[in-house]
Amino acid sequence: MKNILANLALVLVFVFVSSVSWAQGKAAGARTVILEPYVLHITGNKTTNLIFPYAIRSVDRGSPDVLAQKAKGVENILLVKAGRENFPQTNLSVITTDGKLYSFLLNYSENPSLVNLSFLKDTAAAQEMLATIPEESEATIQDVAEKIKGKKRVLKGVKATRAGIKFQLNGLYIKGDVFYFQVELQNRSHIPYDIDMLRFFIKDEKLHKRTVSQEIELQSLYVLGDTSVIKEQSKSMLVIALPKFTIPDKKYLHVQLMEKGGGRALSV
Repeated sequence: MKNILANLALVLVFVFVSSVSWAQGKAAGARTVILEPYVLHITGNKTTNLIFPYAIRSVDRGSPDVLAQKAKGVENILLVKAGRENFPQTNLSVITTDGKLYSFLLNYSENPSLVNLSFLKDTAAAQEMLATIPEESEATIQDVAEKIKGKKRVLKGVKATRAGIKFQLNGLYIKGDVFYFQVELQNRSHIPYDIDMLRFFIKDEKLHKRTVSQEIELQSLYVLGDTSVIKEQSKSMLVIALPKFTIPDKKYLHVQLMEKGGGRALSV
């Protein structure tokens, strides 16, 4: 009986050692694959169109300096543009419904040569899909924004001031499926205000402390005006075009202006 147990123990030890060796060999044989990202140059006055073979499941921006949204009416085209000039290099990750990851390195360029990038094998199909992108063309949006920029103030009381900086909403207009926000920025101080970001959110109304607040950031289609700096003792006008949206009950629109490396943040 003792010999049988001893032999059984030896067999179990052999099986265990063999299993560990096999697992280690398998792990050692596994390859690490480095996926090289696609390099893209984007700007604020042109939209870069990315066409994927499958519907887009998720999009992750490395920085709020990059604006990205799915084209209206289609699920596999992503519209990308710069939110401000000369932003530092960042990245963009897109996952499609077939489980594939597309990784991009984004750089700012005043006049990028590439504005359409297709991952479809059929070039004709890609051109057909681009033809389906929305009603309001970028040229139309820019033209409307130019006209709105020169309009007189029609809204009162929607403003915030802090340390000599004033943020004021002068007008809200709609044309087609686009909202246009006319915003006045004023710097009465002797220190330039370097703009970090100007963001629009739909947020929950004030809730109990234990309730988690939810917010949805709205991505602009186009911004007219200087979004890099408000010079000392000066004022400027911006027109921000956003896709048409509605605000559900118990929520509100929140606009936030942040200073780069400073504490003069404003919100309305």
